[in-house]
Amino acid sequence: MRSLGSLITETRNPHSERIDELSTLEMLTVINNEDATVAAAVASELPRIATAVDTIAEHFAQGGRLFYIGAGTSGR
Repeated sequence: MRSLGSLITETRNPHSERIDELSTLEMLTVINNEDATVAAAVASELPRIATAVDTIAEHFAQGGRLFYIGAGTSGR
């Protein structure tokens, strides 16, 4: 089992480390720039996402259920 500290989602984002010291416009620019990276990250995972969706759909067709649990934000 991997420790949470090894997951990129659980590390500090160097682009927003001092976000509390920025002006409002600078802060929003940092957030917007980071949000812009999401589409490329999702695109690179589309084959795996498609496999997951197909598997979930097959289980739904057999009466299965999906429990979706999440918490938190990007830690900005």
